[in-house]
Amino acid sequence: MENIDRIIVTGSAGFIGYHLCKSLLKDGFQVHGIDNLNDYYDPTLKQARLDQLTPHENFTFSKLDIADLESLKKAFKSFQPVKVVNLAAQAGVRYSLENPHAYINSNIVGFMNILECCRYNDVKGLIYASSSSVYGGNEKIPFSVDDPVDKPISIYAATKKANELMAHTYSHLYGLHTTGLRFFTVYGPWGRPDMAYYLFTNKIANDEPIPVFNHGKMQRDFTYIDDIIAGTRSAIDKNYKCEIFNLGNNNSEDLMEMIAIIEECLGKKADYNFQGMQPGDVKKTFADIERSTELLGYEPTTSIQDGIPRFIEWYKEY
Repeated sequence: MENIDRIIVTGSAGFIGYHLCKSLLKDGFQVHGIDNLNDYYDPTLKQARLDQLTPHENFTFSKLDIADLESLKKAFKSFQPVKVVNLAAQAGVRYSLENPHAYINSNIVGFMNILECCRYNDVKGLIYASSSSVYGGNEKIPFSVDDPVDKPISIYAATKKANELMAHTYSHLYGLHTTGLRFFTVYGPWGRPDMAYYLFTNKIANDEPIPVFNHGKMQRDFTYIDDIIAGTRSAIDKNYKCEIFNLGNNNSEDLMEMIAIIEECLGKKADYNFQGMQPGDVKKTFADIERSTELLGYEPTTSIQDGIPRFIEWYKEY
């Protein structure tokens, strides 16, 4: 393979980053992973993901924070990526209420550093993670990329919207190809322990009550990890000049339905602790994926009826 196939993946020890690296390595790409392995959730899970990648001869890794410009510059200079996938970010809506500075550091300063490194290292394309949270309290369902997204209801969402604006500016000023991917509630094996489906599984398995917000009247467009990776891989290949896509399942599922599948897989009933709506949270997400299907050939194939049992199988082994 020639040099076209050198890709930097930031957040490579994260949930989506790990799966993306695995997929790229399988197809013969040279991948340089970047991650600061922070303790927002259990770093042993991040390390376990990384341990799956490091034996691969085409995989190299730098432990660094993308907010540290000097270290990032060195990594870019030595690896000379042709494309970059930025998945490193401070994640989570609720945590952004407690620690807003972590989001500005990683998602704004860090993203700015990524843009600058791409600009000065002649990177051919930047694919970056945005989020369904940019839609804020949008009433119109399903969420379309043409909808206005200027009313975020969490700092996390505001930083993701800012990323889209910054990327647009760099595409316009410097001709850097940028593709933003608005991910909708991604789940699956090796997932994030702070996500509802993982938390519920953990608590039900350990006979602890589960907190159910808005008294269970929540709907989410749950998207299985393999579908997300297929969409991301397509965005890397297509490398549009300046685009934003929804990557969702094009389906809004009832939260209670997801819990029922978990109960069935574990052979245990949940002990519900119903609570009100959480600040910064939204009642429903639903992706309009027409544009993604048209331009990326994106076709999600996994329902929660298939995906949740796969996650639980992994959970039991892990």
